[in-house]
Amino acid sequence: MKLPGEDRTLSPHTGYTREHWTAVADGLLDAAWKWATPGGARLDLPGPPSGSGVRSDGLEGFARTFLAAAFRVAGEEGKDPHGRLDRYAGGLDAGTRTPGRDDAESWPVIGDHHLAGQPMVESASVALGLRLTRPWLWDHLAPAVQDRIEEWLRGALRHVPAPNNWYLFPFTVAGFLASAGRADAETARARDRALELLEGWYRGDGWYADGDGRAFDHYNGWALHLYPVLDAHLAGAATPFGARLREHLESFGLWFGGDGAPLHFGRSLTYRFAAASAVGLGAVTGDTPLPPGVSRRLISGALRYFLDRGAVDEHGLLSLGWHGPHAPTVQYYSGPGSPYWASKAFACLLAPPEHPLWTDVERPAPGETADTVVALPAPGLLLQATRDDGVVRLHNHGSDGVRPHEAESAAGDNPHYGRFAYSTRTGPTARGNPADNHLAVVVSGVRSVRRRIHPLGAGQGDGWGWAASWHRPVFPDGPVAVPGLRVESVTVVRGRDELRVHRVLGAPPGARAEQTGWAAAPGGSLLRPLAGWTGRDEIRAPHGTAFVPWVSLPRLTGNVHGSAVFVALAALGAEAGEPVASATGDGAEIGWPDGFVVRIRFAPPVSAPPSVTVLPPG
Repeated sequence: MKLPGEDRTLSPHTGYTREHWTAVADGLLDAAWKWATPGGARLDLPGPPSGSGVRSDGLEGFARTFLAAAFRVAGEEGKDPHGRLDRYAGGLDAGTRTPGRDDAESWPVIGDHHLAGQPMVESASVALGLRLTRPWLWDHLAPAVQDRIEEWLRGALRHVPAPNNWYLFPFTVAGFLASAGRADAETARARDRALELLEGWYRGDGWYADGDGRAFDHYNGWALHLYPVLDAHLAGAATPFGARLREHLESFGLWFGGDGAPLHFGRSLTYRFAAASAVGLGAVTGDTPLPPGVSRRLISGALRYFLDRGAVDEHGLLSLGWHGPHAPTVQYYSGPGSPYWASKAFACLLAPPEHPLWTDVERPAPGETADTVVALPAPGLLLQATRDDGVVRLHNHGSDGVRPHEAESAAGDNPHYGRFAYSTRTGPTARGNPADNHLAVVVSGVRSVRRRIHPLGAGQGDGWGWAASWHRPVFPDGPVAVPGLRVESVTVVRGRDELRVHRVLGAPPGARAEQTGWAAAPGGSLLRPLAGWTGRDEIRAPHGTAFVPWVSLPRLTGNVHGSAVFVALAALGAEAGEPVASATGDGAEIGWPDGFVVRIRFAPPVSAPPSVTVLPPG
């Protein structure tokens, strides 16, 4: 991939300009098209297939790269010196001639999400690409080809999406059809249904749940905000969704570290710099609290972070993983074309070269100006950023990724949601390895996992913050649950310090509690017992993380029968403060040498539901 030289005057933090973005888009598209079928309907990229099969994967490669090409051409007001739209027009023609036929070109038909649903995902990228390029592509297609494309797209309106952000795929298809003068009652129903659900999923603080449960992750930026805001922008219509995006970016600007890395949290992380999509879109539409120089620092920082760390392989293709290939980062639904969801980040190219997003001098990211703590009560998250090391940490007391019908499922450890903390510098350990940043109750030699998370609140003060939750420990390798057993947890942060306070209730005789720390390189983290813990050691996680190939975890242990309170100090890095703690059966008091004191009070054990009170200094 050939990139222009750095411009450290305009972009002192990243060196990247708009020309770097267009060069990356061109490089990714050129490399991907080397794997196109003769008719151009599928891009059969090399790699292991997804659970949907190679034909669906080939459509995915076409659709997701089409989105990058569409942003690229639309951002140049139709200029297409590489002739990309002609190639995509040929692929649209070839793919829709005989949908469902088992040949080299035909696209799979769209079905219900649980049967043959993946093409519904890709229909949104096809529709959005067509909408972005309508004057230069769609309007020049033969009427018969337009009709075939419409008929294929309408499969998204006639089948059942997954019960989450998928409802925005038929919404997006319907938006394109309306823009092309093909709206009807069917398109209106799809849009109304999606907007109705979106209202119910909005929880406040600029955050949507991804469905009826409590999944708060990067899908907020690259789907739940992106589709409705971009839809309104392309229609030139007023929308309430812009104000929500603005509120979202108030906190989401802190989801990127000083090195440009997004928080390694949630599913589909192989989409990489798609994490910056909402930042760029907010700059394009004006729905952002971030100055243009800050927005560019964030989006270019994320792009450069991955390019500098091997995200593009020797073929010029985005691999399945994080830096480079990394199997534990990838879900069953991901195939070789999946990483090109990153194409959404090129929404920033809708800002023309003279836009302040590209002409203002880069400014520091929110986490680079001062140590910062932000509590988000609606999703149950606590953000902690430290300026000196550029690390952002997310303390998770509200996002579990558990679907409502799964209840207190013992389906096993979910490394992408079940941990108490995540960061821009570390990843969770893989399934089958000891879990990092985890509180386990060990019963008869079986360790519990944390699945459904019940938030108990979050708040912040001057330079400090807290978040709390409770969960029922479940045991995937033994009896599903122990009657009466629950864990109530509070995280208090100040500077680099993380105070982890847990009350275990209802533990049977012979039980043991275990607390692990960060999965960092040797010497890169600490975990110090302050109250309740009696043992201390390290355990190995030889599968490593997306950041390092091998890690060992600090671990604390303590016996528990009935009820007990445990307090520990954790820190990512080798330095931490010197707080002291005392614990009783109903809480803890934590004090620092400078006189700063926080008191935690748990409700009586018979309370239903559980509650916790965090008393600030004074």
